[in-house]
Amino acid sequence: MPKYNSSGRPEWEAVHCADGFNMSVQASRYNYCSPRNNTGPWYSVEVGYPSHLDVLLRPYAEEPDRPTDTVYGYVPSEIILAVVEAHGGQVGGELPELILEEKD
Repeated sequence: MPKYNSSGRPEWEAVHCADGFNMSVQASRYNYCSPRNNTGPWYSVEVGYPSHLDVLLRPYAEEPDRPTDTVYGYVPSEIILAVVEAHGGQVGGELPELILEEKD
């Protein structure tokens, strides 16, 4: 369950993975996510300041030359789940409620 800041925006605790990788995963009407609302669920979310470069996230980097000091906008839910799995699974923190994009 997210905490809510003073403006009513949800904030999730950073995700921690089994291999030590961590990243902030956020979604609200103020983040680069879809839909842009505070209730979700979300098809894409914003990732911030991962502990190190992850090749799956790189295409979404706002500043690709600074992979641990940038945000990653509109990262599809499928990519978030793949990143977590690639790092041994989630052992701490929280993810916003994610939904997978329907394929035709």
